[in-house]
Amino acid sequence: MDTKIGNVDVVTTPNGNVGCPPKIGGASCVQSSSVPFNSTEATLGRHLARRLVQIGVSDVFSVPGDFNLTLLDHLIAEPGLNLVGCCNELNAGYAADGYARSRGVGACVVTFTVGGLSVLNAIAGAYSENLPIICIVGGPNSNDYGTNRILHHTIGSPDFSQELRCFQTVTCYQAVVNNLEDAHELIDTAISTALKESKPVYISVGCNLPAIPHPTFSREPVPFSLSPKMSNKMGLEAAVEAASMFLNKAVKPVMVGGPKLRVANACQAFVEMADASGYALAVTPSGKGLVPEHHPHFIGTYWGAVSTAFCAEIVESADAYVFAGPIFNDYSSVGYSLLLKKEKALIIQPDRVTIGNGPTFGCILMKDFLQALSKKIKKNTTAYENYHRIFIPEGHPLQCAPKEPLRVNVLFEHIQKMLSSDTAVIAETGDSWFNCQKLKLPQGCGYEFQMQYGSIGWSVGATLGYAQAATDKRVISCIGDGSFQVTAQDVSTMLRCGQRNIIFVINNGGYTIEVEIHDGPYNVIKNWNYTGLVDAIHNGQGNCWTTKVFCEEDLIEAIETATVEKKDCLCFIEVMAHKDDTSKELLEWGSRVSAANSRPPNPQ
Repeated sequence: MDTKIGNVDVVTTPNGNVGCPPKIGGASCVQSSSVPFNSTEATLGRHLARRLVQIGVSDVFSVPGDFNLTLLDHLIAEPGLNLVGCCNELNAGYAADGYARSRGVGACVVTFTVGGLSVLNAIAGAYSENLPIICIVGGPNSNDYGTNRILHHTIGSPDFSQELRCFQTVTCYQAVVNNLEDAHELIDTAISTALKESKPVYISVGCNLPAIPHPTFSREPVPFSLSPKMSNKMGLEAAVEAASMFLNKAVKPVMVGGPKLRVANACQAFVEMADASGYALAVTPSGKGLVPEHHPHFIGTYWGAVSTAFCAEIVESADAYVFAGPIFNDYSSVGYSLLLKKEKALIIQPDRVTIGNGPTFGCILMKDFLQALSKKIKKNTTAYENYHRIFIPEGHPLQCAPKEPLRVNVLFEHIQKMLSSDTAVIAETGDSWFNCQKLKLPQGCGYEFQMQYGSIGWSVGATLGYAQAATDKRVISCIGDGSFQVTAQDVSTMLRCGQRNIIFVINNGGYTIEVEIHDGPYNVIKNWNYTGLVDAIHNGQGNCWTTKVFCEEDLIEAIETATVEKKDCLCFIEVMAHKDDTSKELLEWGSRVSAANSRPPNPQ
């Protein structure tokens, strides 16, 4: 999928080896044919639509409301743009999130305040995951600003800035377009800022403006320029010199990739350094999918006490560890229980490098630093050799007796066999985090989950958006029943879009991840007939197949049907599981997070 922003290349992953999505690189101008003034295309609405197409967005996720209807007319009129109507704004935002993970940028359109505040949670999640999303809101009539009038869809105050103030905390730029004179500049600045900062932006467009022609929308557009970020050359040289000295004196150094490899566009550079160094290579949990797991020195996921087998022992016993783009929070650190020492760590963030307890070098891009460091470090395979020496493959799940109730570890053994370069995995917040972490991703297999924000229900919308962008892959989603209840409606939109996802809903009767942190009656949910619900949503329109799975024999038959006879259908498989059937990693992680959450206040 090679797309361009005018002459600005959007770089894609060669052969699917590395999981970084498209990323903006270089500076250029968007080229567009001029449109005669007063034509139906010389309007703000069509200009915004053309801009979205020019940055690589071909699908926009929307929910109509009276303030955005005229704008939606103009988006629909753009030949290169497909409007995907969602069941609610939250899912539209999650879909834009999933779309951006595959395409590099996403967009959603909602209405003023009632829509804007509904999508806000999804935009906050995208902000935490460094995803550029163009969040467009149909705003009030431009004549109503400053009139002291009270409008519907507001909280009953004549101050229309409530929505804007909310978005200021979860977007990197906000544009309120309520006149045509500066609309062009505001829109272009917002879009370019989203791409440069890799964060969501907010654009509010007055409901009476999209259809009005204006000279700035009829001529060649003002150059739409993206200035590339550059490393400080002398700082880069000094950082590389210090880092190479730090690593070359180490006996058994390791490398660990984190989630900010994506925003730094440094996945390939990270692999180049792994090739050059010979170091053992791991990922943090939220970095899974960004580093190729078929790499010869890959040793698994480093997640403290719940790491994959033998990975933590190698990382924590190293005398130097290179962390590229990590996020150390209470979840990723398993309740702050990682056995790491700062003086042994080389921490590389997208724009700075810290060596041990210092110094820190700023104004240095991760990609440049890794590429330069690769040329300076000595090959050292000691840590990987140690891993290879102690590694014992994990055993297979116990053999199931005939018609024995299905265990979750058996389910994921069969999901593993489904993975290929033609698939992508979406893992919902919950025990699917831990079970999906143990999946070994084949070359080119996509993988996404939302760990920093951890919003349950994210995966339904994200599956919709990711599948809409990555039409060459079949998306396999692993979702708990509690999470599915939050956002189930947009299976409907998947059917309308003709998607062929395979959705596993694991029905164990509650919020299992919460149970393992702190149990209570609030973690038990009303059981649904999930296949019956999806059948009702299907309602004979679109291609859909559903089934319930109770035992391994059912599962084998269901997977065979989903991947052969129903390979062109959306397949919904409800897996019946015992309420206490959890991964051992969740049990360990939950107890440690619980301990971190329940720390008593420090004495004042």
